Amino acid sequence: MNDELTWVIQAQQGSDEAFTRLVEEHQTHVYNLCYRMLGEPEAAEDAAQESFLRAYQNLHRYDQNRPFATWLLSIAAHYCIDRLRRRKLSMFSLDEENDDGTTYEIADPASPDPEAESVKREARDRLHILLKDLDATDRAAIILRYWNDYSEVEIAESLNLTVSAVKSRLHRARRALAGMWQEDKPRARAERRAYETPAF
Repeated sequence: MNDELTWVIQAQQGSDEAFTRLVEEHQTHVYNLCYRMLGEPEAAEDAAQESFLRAYQNLHRYDQNRPFATWLLSIAAHYCIDRLRRRKLSMFSLDEENDDGTTYEIADPASPDPEAESVKREARDRLHILLKDLDATDRAAIILRYWNDYSEVEIAESLNLTVSAVKSRLHRARRALAGMWQEDKPRARAERRAYETPAF
């Protein structure tokens, strides 16, 4: 039995210390998911706290045959989807990197290329703006797949969908993003000032 499962069992038996260990183990992943879904640090903090509260209140429902992280991120994703549906229009930003540094790293941090970094940042910012136009569940599926490296099966478990529905949603979301990306290109070029290089 691994430490995490031991902590879960202890937490189910009423140990606050064990639940605190689970929070410490997963707080970064939960916050990052909420931040990517909601796009605002304060909203993400609130959502992460609410997700942990809901997990604590529903620990008796946790299926030990399922990874705890999948169950926990499922709670967070559903909470954020509900918030987005209520909010309808949302700002979406991924300006900050993961704490683990796995996203948007420059190949050689010791000798960064400012132009390449600027181009990468511009592309990233465009993608973030386009993501806000996706359906909340499609956005959650894309984030779980491409930022959390979840398999289609894990996404299906997290979002209470079938695997075929996940595949369909991912395919549709990628096509929608590609279409929006292409539509956005001429406007981005037209807005370029005369003194800027074509790379920008």
